[in-house]
Amino acid sequence: MNKQELQKEIEQLELEMLKVDFWQDKDKAQNTIQRIQELKMEIEGKGKYDNGNAVITIFSGAGGMDSEDFSRILFKMYSKFADNNNWSVFVLHKNENEQGGFKNITFEIQGKGAYGKLKSESGVHRLVRLSPFNANAKRHTSFSMVEVIPKFEKMGEIKIDEKDLKIEFSRSSGPGGQNVNKRDTAVRIVHIPTNIAVHIDSERTQGANKDKAMGILEAKLFKKLEEEKLEKEDISKISKTTSIEWGNQIRSYVFHPYQMIKDHRSGVEIRDIDKVLENGELDELIYRE
Repeated sequence: MNKQELQKEIEQLELEMLKVDFWQDKDKAQNTIQRIQELKMEIEGKGKYDNGNAVITIFSGAGGMDSEDFSRILFKMYSKFADNNNWSVFVLHKNENEQGGFKNITFEIQGKGAYGKLKSESGVHRLVRLSPFNANAKRHTSFSMVEVIPKFEKMGEIKIDEKDLKIEFSRSSGPGGQNVNKRDTAVRIVHIPTNIAVHIDSERTQGANKDKAMGILEAKLFKKLEEEKLEKEDISKISKTTSIEWGNQIRSYVFHPYQMIKDHRSGVEIRDIDKVLENGELDELIYRE
């Protein structure tokens, strides 16, 4: 619904509340008040989960080791941004190479308003620099994809049929793929109809990792449903993240031949790259409709 339609529904509900017999049904009254609050938050651009925690996954795309190192740089940037906001960061799963880069990493940022502030970071990020992994120091372009989903506070908000799941258990691994756990505590869950996968190995027990993985899977499905809904309304505010390559980037980080970070949605440019990447000063770049 657009803002006019949302406002119209609010007015209709408020008129309903003026009826004498309305307050005799306490459950109805409570649900109506909650609905009005949700509609007002939607008008203000705040979703149902905006005040909660965020779960971020960074996937390395085209660019090999440079891309994996770029994912490391982005993780450091978001970690510093979280620290600046007095939020906490917990790594849920990482696939780390021997140089400290990440093929992928999933982490949770805990703090009030984390999801609302970071959800627009979803999308393809592009890095241009002289490659530290090339003997000739050639200019190299690499890509990483950032996915931001809400952290659900309780399970079951999205109904998932057990027969649609493929669940696998394995040993947690460290840099280079070596096993760091003698027991099969790591959990990978694939939602077969959508092919959405979640891998968690942060907890000590198989059951705890499975519960955390299910919660993240629900959030991923929630985001997919939201994207499909917005596509139908043709007012999508969520960046498409299906292809990690040139032309789809939401932001570029250029180290050479000049230094600049540019958000392609807002047009904001920042020349001091260390301020963003080292100090986590992201506020100017975070896109807001």
